[in-house]
Amino acid sequence: MSRLRILLLAPDANPETITGPLLSFCQAEALARIHDVTLVIRPTGEAAVRRARGPFRTIEVVRMPVLERIYSWSFRSIFKCNYRSQALTAFYYPFSIAFEWHAWRQLRRRILFGEFDVVLRLLPIVSVLPSPFAFFLRNGPIPFVIGPINGGLPFLPGFSQAENQKEWVSGLRSLYRFLPFARATYRNAAAIVAGSSHTCAEFASHRDKLFFLPENGVTRSLCSDTVRSPERDCRIELIFVGSLVPYKACDLGLRAAAPLLRSDLAHFTVVGDGPERSRLEQLTSSLEIEKAVSFCGSLSHAETIQRMRSADVLVFPSVREFGGGVVFEALAVGAVPVVADFGGPGDIVNPHVGYKVPLINESDMVSRMEKILADLAQNRDCLERVRRQGMYYARECLTWDGKAQTLTAIMRWVLQRGPKPNLPPPKGKDGASMSETTTVSAHIG
Repeated sequence: MSRLRILLLAPDANPETITGPLLSFCQAEALARIHDVTLVIRPTGEAAVRRARGPFRTIEVVRMPVLERIYSWSFRSIFKCNYRSQALTAFYYPFSIAFEWHAWRQLRRRILFGEFDVVLRLLPIVSVLPSPFAFFLRNGPIPFVIGPINGGLPFLPGFSQAENQKEWVSGLRSLYRFLPFARATYRNAAAIVAGSSHTCAEFASHRDKLFFLPENGVTRSLCSDTVRSPERDCRIELIFVGSLVPYKACDLGLRAAAPLLRSDLAHFTVVGDGPERSRLEQLTSSLEIEKAVSFCGSLSHAETIQRMRSADVLVFPSVREFGGGVVFEALAVGAVPVVADFGGPGDIVNPHVGYKVPLINESDMVSRMEKILADLAQNRDCLERVRRQGMYYARECLTWDGKAQTLTAIMRWVLQRGPKPNLPPPKGKDGASMSETTTVSAHIG
């Protein structure tokens, strides 16, 4: 099968950071192993990208010195380096438009001369930041594909962890449709790749060219083939991994685990740091579980993965999670995930590989997680079966290489070089996640 010549827009791609920049680099690198990829980035990540020595055909750096200085100063001084800020997303709009305008001017002649087969925009991930490239290519000569895109999860009532994080700008989100290039982006895109069920629903009017593909993934080297032997007389090892901020809801996990922790039937490791740490430490004291909880602070990615390999269960009750990369990693290394049935984790976890808890209210969620953890502590055979099925699922369905093959099928379809991919939807009418369409249990003893 012939290699595609892909012009890949990922301005902030960076293998040495976290979240979107890291995810986009991993996906771009996986695509570059099977296609001729020209990666288009900002200068801020150039050194890191070149150090990684990815198999890219070329790396194009779009330089906007004055705008780069303005954005960098604003990010540090105004937004205090808070990349989660919704106000920062809104502020980034003109810089995103300017980047693509400069990229178009820099690459336009090569595009028109037939150097590329398709343009794929991986970044920005958020759906509210449109792409001028879709407008520039509305009449060809090559198609434009966008995604995976994500964002727009609501703040659910009944959870103080989410409500306290809501920003005033979130009420203005729907206005993005009236910004320049917003409607043209999705009208002119040859394919739209959505990273969550929520985003799929938002763009349902484009269902004829809409595909679901999670924004996260794992490297194949991370996936474990090791099958652990159940240790019936040992404490069950629980772990939480994430920033200690309200919406991650680590407090709900600690409350749910408290009966096991007080009975010395479990140990709970908290990996991560943030403004909630002191409050969480006080919570462990009030629950009388401080001796069974270890706060490790922020660890390197390698050490975090090692901690997860040693854990039995990932307790991750985040009440507003777009992607949930840690859930993918937990599945890969054999930590059974217990997650909220919302956002990215709710799309990926299914009864074969983990446990999902509906978001009704805080007390209901704690009660349901408490029962799940108690059952797992008592039934090690069940724990081991679910663990093995999760590792198989991650290895077969969630790797960056696997996602690159899916994106390839989508791009071949828009180029009329292959059939339309028949991808499973993120959630069916009964609320089952897309992963339940796989036959994991059929492949595991």
